[in-house]
Amino acid sequence: MLKPKTRWVVQTSDESLINTLIDELSITRLVASLLVNRGITTTQEAREFLQAEQKAFHDPFLLKDMDKAVRRIMKAIEAQEKILIYGDYDADGVSSTTVLLTTLRKLGAIADFYIPNRFTEGYGPNETAFRQAHDNGFTLIITVDTGIAAVHEADIARELGVDLIITDHHEPGPTLPSALAIIHPKQPQCSYPFKDLAGVGVAFKLSHALLGELPSDLLEVAAIGTIADLVPLHGENRLIAKKGINQLKTTKRIGLQALLKIAKVNSSEINEDTIGFALAPRINAVGRLQSADPAVDLLLSDDSEEAFDIAQEIDSLNKERQKIVSSMTDEAIEEVETNFPIAENPVLVIAREGWNPGVVGIVASRLVERFYRPTIVLSIDKEKGIAKGSARSIVGFDLFENLSTCRDILPHFGGHPMAAGMTLELENVDLLRTRLVKNAESILSDDDFTPITKVDISCNLEEITLKAIEEMQQLAPFGMYNPKPVIKVENVTLANVRKIGAEQNHLKLVFEQEEHQLDSVGFGLGHIHDELSPAVTLSAIGELSINEWNNFRKPQLMLQDVKVDSWQLFDFRGTRNVEKLLKTVALNENTLIITYRFSIFEKLKKQGFQKNTVFVDSMSNAQQMDVKNKNLVLLDIPSSLDLLESLFTHGKPDRIYSVLQQEADHFFSTIPTREHFKWYYGFLLKKGPFKLEEHGEQLAMHKGWSKETIEFMSQVFFDLEFVTIENGVITTKSSSQKRDLAESKTYAQKQMQIELEKTLLYTSYMQLKEWFEERFTATNPHVFV
Repeated sequence: MLKPKTRWVVQTSDESLINTLIDELSITRLVASLLVNRGITTTQEAREFLQAEQKAFHDPFLLKDMDKAVRRIMKAIEAQEKILIYGDYDADGVSSTTVLLTTLRKLGAIADFYIPNRFTEGYGPNETAFRQAHDNGFTLIITVDTGIAAVHEADIARELGVDLIITDHHEPGPTLPSALAIIHPKQPQCSYPFKDLAGVGVAFKLSHALLGELPSDLLEVAAIGTIADLVPLHGENRLIAKKGINQLKTTKRIGLQALLKIAKVNSSEINEDTIGFALAPRINAVGRLQSADPAVDLLLSDDSEEAFDIAQEIDSLNKERQKIVSSMTDEAIEEVETNFPIAENPVLVIAREGWNPGVVGIVASRLVERFYRPTIVLSIDKEKGIAKGSARSIVGFDLFENLSTCRDILPHFGGHPMAAGMTLELENVDLLRTRLVKNAESILSDDDFTPITKVDISCNLEEITLKAIEEMQQLAPFGMYNPKPVIKVENVTLANVRKIGAEQNHLKLVFEQEEHQLDSVGFGLGHIHDELSPAVTLSAIGELSINEWNNFRKPQLMLQDVKVDSWQLFDFRGTRNVEKLLKTVALNENTLIITYRFSIFEKLKKQGFQKNTVFVDSMSNAQQMDVKNKNLVLLDIPSSLDLLESLFTHGKPDRIYSVLQQEADHFFSTIPTREHFKWYYGFLLKKGPFKLEEHGEQLAMHKGWSKETIEFMSQVFFDLEFVTIENGVITTKSSSQKRDLAESKTYAQKQMQIELEKTLLYTSYMQLKEWFEERFTATNPHVFV
């Protein structure tokens, strides 16, 4: 048995809907199933989803206050007023700033941008920045990707006589700022048909409205913010992402060309992962460690040399960010394990002085990955008496909703159900933890703390073809609400399994099902190699891809997790490094090491295996043991098969590691025949008393036997009362009744040992496995049916 790392939840599909899509769109069952699982159930919906580029954008003036905002901006442009774009320091905020500033300058506006410093100002609009803008002659401030919570700052702007337009997408609070205009698809009374735009999506809509036409040249920038901010990739977000990615492949924007070059990205291979793992982390790194201005400068640059210099600076900052994250993550893990054990903390709230507030969100994500708890990581500023941080959540715990119950101690917070940022007084950190822990205890169950993997579809190997995988790419770009499909293959066997990589930490499997095969690679899953036995039947999940090598293309599963439902036998008979095996398997608390020899038991105790080792010295002792669902190491040969069978009285183990060492090999020792016994007894009758110690070895050499054979036959005669043995001298008795050799305890024990060794040591792997399975059923048929 091998338990998966996560709970696999396989979606079920309506077969009639699937068959309709197959018939009307001529697509594979795999793709039809994926569409239905994503809620796309009609032919028209499926066609629109697969051909997203042909869909039109919504009219931007459907957004509440859009007309009011456009009128004020156009008036400012005409009057040559100074306009300030107030952005945010993440990739969404940087791209939002770039989109709107490009648009305003195209229209001839006198415009500049301002992004607050994460370390000195924190998130969102602030009074000092607004007053400074007023002093610098700005009469209109437009926020992008921020501002929906800036109630106080809006009042300051009004007091200063500065008009404020807010464009944002974060969750609106109960009180909205008193701004000239608020463009936010989720605000009350906004009838815009698509509610899930990123901050850059809202800025893009404002640009559309200002220009009177779709700003197609800005789609690649809009795609960066949309994908980086993890908004749902459906509706207009899908349209922005798909068109933007296509445009990015042939970008003319100097800054993006430089960043792609620094990131060593092949333009032909650009997809959503390019943004998510190459561009966005680098853009985000700037605002995490310093002012985010260089990131905006890069995207706006039209000078190749300048752009390349900025791109190099950004890349260096990203490398520095990675080191900081690694160090902080180690410290955060120690903090959790030392002070806030997960058994007592369904929500983790940890804080430390000196932590970089720019990367706390990443560290929170790492802790969620490790501990699977909603997590808040805070950086303490003792001088100001505050803590700033970020939160990441798990399925079932809405961060925004739960943090909203703590508004009285959270003067600044905002975000989404799965992520949030906040600032609070240092004295309230413990109170925040207490409240959230109490909330979680009433909301979350034990099952909620086991990660879930949503599996789109279960496939037979014959369904996984190049055509199906190529067709599946029409569902891209993948992201939130349109994740990369996770495929399950079940009841497959292994045609090949091996560790790969310089450190042997990756896994290569070849699945087999009837005449079909599928290659699979699991990065970082090399340890699973030692948990898969020969002839095992298993299930696996992962993402499908096409492996291209030497102009040869074939399907491949990028492995995520493996599950084995049946018990497994691992054959270590004949191994020379038993201690290495024990050190490996004894790490698992579920392991029991069984020995039938007290000397071995004492030795293992001295080696530190006392916690896992059990000495079995009797039938009753074996019958009392509960090995059900355990990992069982059978270290040596028992004295009888019955003693071994008795271990399974209460159930079968998950795994058996058969080492089965022995002191002496009975199976291949010389076994005297009846003719041997007859000759030896006749010899003793003729010779009279025979000194075994002095002449036994000489007699053995004369007959071509071993000395052990002479000693064995002598003991059998003694058991049958044919002879006496005293002080090493064997003497025949004058009157002895005929008796069968099997009546001798020594002879029967020898025969039993031979049969035991034949069964346990000199059978094939499959024969031994079948023997155990028969014992499981015979020992307790009700348990194993």
